[in-house]
Amino acid sequence: MEYRIIGEPMPVVECQVAAGESMKTEKGSMVWMSPNMKMETSTGGGIGKMFGKALTGESVFQNIYTAQGSPGYIAFGSSFLGSIRAIEIAPNRAAICQKSSFLASQAGVELSVHMNKKLGTGMFGGEGFIMQKLSGQGIAFIEIDGSAVERELAAGESIIIDTGNLVMMDESCTMDIQKVAGLKNKLLGGEGWFNTIVTGPGKIILQTITVPRIASALAPHMPSQGS
Repeated sequence: MEYRIIGEPMPVVECQVAAGESMKTEKGSMVWMSPNMKMETSTGGGIGKMFGKALTGESVFQNIYTAQGSPGYIAFGSSFLGSIRAIEIAPNRAAICQKSSFLASQAGVELSVHMNKKLGTGMFGGEGFIMQKLSGQGIAFIEIDGSAVERELAAGESIIIDTGNLVMMDESCTMDIQKVAGLKNKLLGGEGWFNTIVTGPGKIILQTITVPRIASALAPHMPSQGS
């Protein structure tokens, strides 16, 4: 499979696939494809997987597109202004992602639920107690709000991240929360009470903006009901 990411700030990833090769998505994000791409919709697993997908913000259904008889192409589009990044998934390198960040992947990539082991991280870390885990073998595509910033953390190296700005981390990384110091800072600083702290080794992807932050910035300029 070959691919190209085009069209930021509303990007698409266009994938060139061999005959018989499949791509899958769980968002209904197909924007164009060659006539020989056949679509099949399934649950992608049993009741347990369906429930897990619902918890991670994904559809319980999975669309699989397969090139019939000859090579084909298919494009998947981002749902918001931002970026698309490709992630290499291997048996020894799974990725933990923010809910609803998964866009599409090769057929060998599996999407499942990842539970944060520390309850406090899930409650206050901005990523939620339940995240997505991408495992198996192949290339997966994730969508990012705003611009994507990639960093490689050394063993024991940590980074403090504002709530919601962590999109992806290697499974080898660990995530925890850290309280903002000082009551005045918590109440008046505008940064909330907690930050996310990620410790390496492993790769992380950050996003420069979040949808809630954009919504908050736009709210004062929106007409009120009845006006």
